[in-house]
Amino acid sequence: MSGEPILNPATPARPVDVEAIIARNTVRRAVFVGPPLVALFGAFRGLDGAVGSLIGLAIVVANFLLAGLILSAAARVSLGLYHAAALFGFLLRLVMVSITMLAVAGLADVDRVAMGVTAVAAYLVLLSWEAWAVARGAERELEWIS
Repeated sequence: MSGEPILNPATPARPVDVEAIIARNTVRRAVFVGPPLVALFGAFRGLDGAVGSLIGLAIVVANFLLAGLILSAAARVSLGLYHAAALFGFLLRLVMVSITMLAVAGLADVDRVAMGVTAVAAYLVLLSWEAWAVARGAERELEWIS
């Protein structure tokens, strides 16, 4: 790869932000992953559990969107920057997620268990779901990469 942006065959002059598309697809699936988690924590830990679960889900969604934005922007610059953004961006986002969760827990009275378990579970489920969808070719916007 030369680091040049990959062009969309439908509109050859416009590069496709693959990473941003993948991030948006992942976030769309949060609609299916989030409600069961919120309901589960709401049933077992009450309103505080449901609110904590919603906050954990929101943090994960923001993390995926930020990842797509960072990687898409880096891919437009160079392949080396893209690789650096993938590695260091992941570490930076993990630190940001941790700091955000600690700040929320320190500033507001939220159910920390619900927030933390939801964040970890939603992250793993959404990441696995998106990887499976891309691997089996379910992402129509990405057909040109085959």
